Formats: sequence, structure tokens, C-alpha cells
Amino acid sequence: MPTPTGPQARPARVRGTAGVTAAGAAAMIGAGVFAAFAPAAAGAGPWLPVALLLAAAVAYCNATCSARLAARHPEPEGAYVWGRERLGELWGHTAGWSFLVGKAASCAAMALTFASYAAPGWERPVAAAAVATLTVLNMIGLRVTDRAAKVLLAATVAVLAVAVAAAAAGGAAEARHLSLSGAWPGSFGLLGAAGMLFFAFTGYSRAAAPDGEVRDPRTTVPRAVALSIGGVLAVYMAVCLAALAVLGPERLADSAAPLVDLVLASGRPGLAPVVAAGAALASLGALLALLPRASRTAAEMAGGGDLPRAPAAARTGRGTPYLAEALLGAAALVLILVADTASAIVFAALGALVYSTIANASALRLGPDENRPPLLIALGGLGGCVVLALSLPLPLVAAGLAVIAAGALVWLLVRALDARGG
Repeated sequence: MPTPTGPQARPARVRGTAGVTAAGAAAMIGAGVFAAFAPAAAGAGPWLPVALLLAAAVAYCNATCSARLAARHPEPEGAYVWGRERLGELWGHTAGWSFLVGKAASCAAMALTFASYAAPGWERPVAAAAVATLTVLNMIGLRVTDRAAKVLLAATVAVLAVAVAAAAAGGAAEARHLSLSGAWPGSFGLLGAAGMLFFAFTGYSRAAAPDGEVRDPRTTVPRAVALSIGGVLAVYMAVCLAALAVLGPERLADSAAPLVDLVLASGRPGLAPVVAAGAALASLGALLALLPRASRTAAEMAGGGDLPRAPAAARTGRGTPYLAEALLGAAALVLILVADTASAIVFAALGALVYSTIANASALRLGPDENRPPLLIALGGLGGCVVLALSLPLPLVAAGLAVIAAGALVWLLVRALDARGG
């Protein structure tokens, strides 16, 4: 059954296709494009563009399913609500917990990406300082507005265009780097790279389940999903081909700041500070925008009894769940101390893929009168998420799944104790 919402809860603003598309693109184009290509190139080699296409295809399937579910369950907590309503309480908890694990890792990855461009050689302390500072700013209510998100998107795309143009004009590109006639990276190499690149598409939910009222959502949202993912894919593909052609798979895989290395190798050292500043700004903007949504889900889970209730109760006068934001920031800080950027990206991608798996399974439970997605789309998203998740580096997958399973076991134990006490 759809979850009702009262008219007072509906925001006053109304969005059309352009606004929803821009919001989705702004949420996707962030730290991922500046960081994910390097670890993905280590697995896929010259097959990196193919891995990017696979990641985009899975993201599109997931976004389509999310859009159909959001129309029936418009709460902003996404698969936490969808899994609970369509599959059962444990699945809802697992989706929410996976979301939090993934977003904490995303925060760490974004902060490390910021530091790798802004302060090479000082990545961990600078990343930790960025997380601590932005967590405090979020706790006191600073937010990225829609207008600021559009400005960040325009600035980021401009920086990416500068890097691609430098590569095209520099004469350093070599066609042999794009040849697929070399060694086959193996299925795990290709699919694992696609799983890492999925991290760069995880903001698609802003188009699939947009905040605010949307004009003619049955037409606007599917169109915005296709336009935002298609547009982001075009931007990513241009950057991917440029970086691969100029740096080659091996040099790209070893780069801590691929786009800076791209303009340097293209003979444009004067552009390196511009690209580094753009990457740093995009990473900080993504980090500032991410924390509130993750903390909101944590507070909602706490209010529903799926997490300790203190994070839900501890709010500022403006309603900001400051304790939830502090705990998420602390989790990101721990990851910064123990993991590098590539490992943080893998953890973030794994959490997003598990979360999306439950969302796709929930979409399969929509009835024929609930505008359920085509079966091929739902199964493609479900199967694609499982395959990409299991193709990521095995030790990190095992560690990530252990954290997700531990959350489920604690939930089961608490519910069992509550039932016995009742």
C-alpha cells in the first residue's frame, strides 16, 4: 500500500524536467569522476569505457525501479521504506543500514579525493579535517541549496571540459591506448571496474525520487532519469577516453589525481591548478550535500526502532539530527584512517549496490496497477547489482558484507529480546 502524505508535508516549489534533470546530474557529477577512473583502470585496462557503459546501464535500471517505487512511497528514505513495505522489516533495515555504510564510505572517498587534489602528500590529515569541518557545518544547519548545486555542476563540467580540451589539443593522445586487442582483463576485472564506476552514478536517486513536487511526474521523472544518466554518461565517457588515450591504462591506474596528470601530460601545466581547484570544490560540495541525507535516514531508522533512538531524539532547534550527523562523520573519519581512496570507493559502491539490490527486489513486488517497471528492467537492475557487487575485490567485499550482516544480526537480536521481554 502506498504511504500517504498530507498536503502540509508537500513542498511548495514545483519542478519540471529541466530542474529534476539538473538535480540528478548535480548529484552524480562530483568526486566520482575525479577519482573512480584510476582504480577502475587497474581492473579493466583498455576496456574501461566498456565498464563505464555497464555501470551506466545498471544505474539506469536502478533509477527506473526507484522512480516507480518513489511514486508509491514518496518518503525521502528510499529503499529503507521500500524494503520494509514491500519485502519485510528485516529487508528494510538491511537496505537502510547498507545505505549508511555506503554513504559513510562515500564521505571518506570524497574527502580523500579532495585532499589528493588540494594537498598531495597530506591526504589523510587534510581529508580528516575536511570531514570534521563539514560535519560541524552540517550540524549547525548549513546546506547546499538547489542554486548552489547548479553552480557547482556548471563549474565542475567546465573544469572537465577544460581537461578534455587540453587532451584533445595537446597531441599526447595515443590511439593504441584505446585498442581492445590487448590482454583481456577477465570477467572479474571488467565487472569489478564497472562496480567501482557505479560509485560515480550513485546520485541518480535525485532524479528518480526528487525532493519537492514535480509537474506531471509520470512523464517528467522517467524523462529526467534518462536525460540525467545519459548526459552524465556522455561527460564521463569524454573524460574516460581522454584520460585513457593520454595516460594509458597503467599510468591512469597509478594516478592519485588523474585529471591533473591528464593536463600535465597534455603539455598544459598552467591548467593544473585550475583542474585541481575544480576537483577539490566538486568533492567538498558533494561531501556537504551527502551528509544531511545520510543523517536523515539514520534518524528515521532510529525513530523506527531500527537503530538506537538517541540519534532520532537529538535534534537542534531547526530539526537537524546533529547526533546522527556526528556519528556518520566519525565513521567517515575511521575509514579515512584505515583505508585509501580506492578501498573507500569499493566500500561505497558495495553499500550502494546492496541497497539498490533491495530496491530492485522491492520493485518486483509492485502490482500491475502500481506502474511497476518492465520485468527486464527490474531483473536487469537486480542481477546487475548482484554481479557487480560480487565482482569487486573479494577481501573488501567480505569485509563490507560482514559489516552489513552484523547490522542485520544485531537487529534480529534486539527484536528477539524485545519479543521475549514483551
